[in-house]
Amino acid sequence: MNQNQQGRPQRRKGASGQQGRRRTGPSRAARRRARRRAATLRMLLCLVAVAVCLAGAIWIVTDHEGGTTPQVGATGETGQVSQTVNAPAGDVAEPTPTPEPTPDPAAERIAQVMARNGDNATLNAAEVKDPDTWSANAVEILEGLQADPEYEGLDLTVQEGYPYLLAVNREAGVVTVYASDGGSTDADGNPVEARYTKPYMAMICSGGPDTPTGYYNTPVNYQWRLLAGPCYGQYATRIWDAYLFHSVPYYTQHKDDLEYVEFNKLGTQASLGCIRLMVVDVKWIFDTCPIGTPVVIYDDAENPGPMGKPGTIYIDPDDETYRGWDPTDPDTSNPWDDKYLTGTTIRSEEAWAEWDSAHEDGSWNNTINVTDLQGYSTDYKVEGTRG
Repeated sequence: MNQNQQGRPQRRKGASGQQGRRRTGPSRAARRRARRRAATLRMLLCLVAVAVCLAGAIWIVTDHEGGTTPQVGATGETGQVSQTVNAPAGDVAEPTPTPEPTPDPAAERIAQVMARNGDNATLNAAEVKDPDTWSANAVEILEGLQADPEYEGLDLTVQEGYPYLLAVNREAGVVTVYASDGGSTDADGNPVEARYTKPYMAMICSGGPDTPTGYYNTPVNYQWRLLAGPCYGQYATRIWDAYLFHSVPYYTQHKDDLEYVEFNKLGTQASLGCIRLMVVDVKWIFDTCPIGTPVVIYDDAENPGPMGKPGTIYIDPDDETYRGWDPTDPDTSNPWDDKYLTGTTIRSEEAWAEWDSAHEDGSWNNTINVTDLQGYSTDYKVEGTRG
C-alpha cells in the first residue's frame, strides 16, 4: 500500500478519480434542509386551513350586508340574542326576556275553590268546573229536568223553611246541592220568585241500578239505621220507600267497622239502591236539610253537574289502624288526619262560610254519634261485602 509522506495509508481512488468511499445521495446537511422546508410548508398549510375556517364562521354569523343573524341563547332557542354581532364595542343589547305564561283565569278560579281540600282526593282527582259557569249550567240542567215528563211536579220555586234542593245524578255519582238564587226581576221590572238554581256544593256519592229516578221529598231521618245485609249506616235520611241517603255501610253499629272496600267505590254505581256518601256529607244533609226537603234523582253520565265531580279518598284494605274508619268522621277517636274532615266536597264561598260558622259555634258537634268502639275492623275477605 502506498503511503504519504507522514506514513499514513493513502486511500485508493476509484475509476472516476473519487476517493475510495462512494457517495450515492444528498449529503446529511441537504437532507436536514429538505426536512425543515417540508415542516415549514405543513405549518403554512395548517395556518391557511385555520384562517379559512375562521372566515367561514364569521361569514355564517354576519351576512354579506353586515346584518346580524339570531344567535342561540342560553336556553338553546333562537331569537334570544344576548349581543348584536356588528354592534359597536361596548354597545351590548339587553337580553330578550322570556315571556311569562299568560295566567288562566278559569284555572285560578278552580284552584281557589279547591284550595282548602284539593289534596284530600287520594284515589280519584276532582273534576271541578269554572265557577263562572256554575249558575248558567245549573239553570240549563234544572230547566231541562222540568221539561222531562218523568219529573213532572219538579218545582224550582224556593219553599219557605227548605233552603236547599238536593239533585242526585245517579250515573255520574254526584249529589249537587242547590240554594236560592235570591230572586230577580223580569224585563218589565216585575219581581221573579227565588228559585233553587244557585249551586251551593257538590258531593261524591254512590247509587245503584235499583236507585229510583224521580222527584221526592224526604220523610224521616235516623242517626244510625239498620240496612240490608244486615249492615248499618250513619246519618240516614229517607228519600222514598226503602231508599235513603246514608254513610258507606258498617258491618256492625260501630264507627271503626266500616266496609272500607265499599268506601273505595264512591263515585260509581255500587249500592243496593240507596245513596251512599262520606260521613261529612251525609251528616251535613242530616243537620241542615229539614224533613220535607225536595230531592230529584236523574241520570246524566256526560255532565256530572254544574260544579263538576268531587274526588275520592283511598282506604288501604291492609291497614288495620285506619281502614275501619270513614276518614271524614268528626269523632275525636278517628285516627285519620284532621285535614280529611272536610272531605272532597266542592263548596261555594257561602258553603265554606257556613262550614266555618258551624265549627266555630259548635253546632257541627251537636249530632256527632257516640263513640262505641269494638277495637277492630271486620275483614271483608272473611265476612264478604254487604250493604
